[in-house]
Amino acid sequence: MKTRLLGNSNIALAEIGLGCMGMSEFYGPSDDQQSLATLTHALDMGVNFFDTADTYGLGHNERLLGEFIHQGGTARRRKAVIATKFGIVRQAGQYERRIDNHPDYIRAACEASLQRLGVDEIDLYYCHRRQADVPVEEVVGAMADLVHAGKVRQLGLSEISPATLRRANAVHPIAAVQSEYSLWSRGPENGLLEACAELGTTFVAYSPLGRAFLTGTVKSDTLTEDDFRKFNPRFQGEAAIINQVLVDELQAFSTARGFTNAQIALAWLLNKYLHVIPIPGTRQMRYVEQNVAAAAITLTAAELATLDELFLPAHVSGARYPKAGFAGVEQA
Repeated sequence: MKTRLLGNSNIALAEIGLGCMGMSEFYGPSDDQQSLATLTHALDMGVNFFDTADTYGLGHNERLLGEFIHQGGTARRRKAVIATKFGIVRQAGQYERRIDNHPDYIRAACEASLQRLGVDEIDLYYCHRRQADVPVEEVVGAMADLVHAGKVRQLGLSEISPATLRRANAVHPIAAVQSEYSLWSRGPENGLLEACAELGTTFVAYSPLGRAFLTGTVKSDTLTEDDFRKFNPRFQGEAAIINQVLVDELQAFSTARGFTNAQIALAWLLNKYLHVIPIPGTRQMRYVEQNVAAAAITLTAAELATLDELFLPAHVSGARYPKAGFAGVEQA
């Protein structure tokens, strides 16, 4: 698989990464051994960019990645680029959260992540969500101290505005911005993608498959009570019905071209912007294989325009998060 550089660094990332959150939480039961096998298979296929956070499974996801790295020894550590995040603080069994960006918390969170991951240095360290009353200059200053101490290689921010990115980048180069971006979540097109391109910042697109709704394989009425999507507005009631019509149209488009919905959704991202890297999440090896194959798909300008028009924001029904999920999310 081809690679794209992380920001202005010399770190080469596979064009498609792997979001690991669902291996620990939010999408129903998971199995660690299956997850470890999927991680190994992904690396074998050229996927070298693995995304986690300290809040996923309240530390479980970082420990899982740490086990994955440990199993492969020094050689695997050299290949794998590990991104993790701080800033979301939750209690076990609760979705509600508070945001903490204070420097003392950042330093403590980094130490805890290093221990769970079992590494000496985090490749990409994000501020997961912004605490509005802590200046971003103070946040990035504390993060930059971690770089100078050799505990972090590159810095990132998540769900921020273009203005915040520019302020942050004036303190220390921001290698990556991560936000939700997909056919049905187009918010970053309101200036954030352009700001990233201007500054040489990689844009990491999480939930590029619409939390699997875009794949056409998820039905709202079959979700279990421990599946976050059951309480996501886009998966509920009339919104789910309206959104399913869009997915059905995407299915027709994809089938006519001999690809899956997921492959077309990922190809749309990769063909639109050279500085975007999607990180679809999965626990299954077969879906890793399908996702990797999407990197080889070329879409014409006309095909991109058709998809753009189909998924205009006005055509999508429902907010992308329940109210609690918007804590720390900045608007453009």
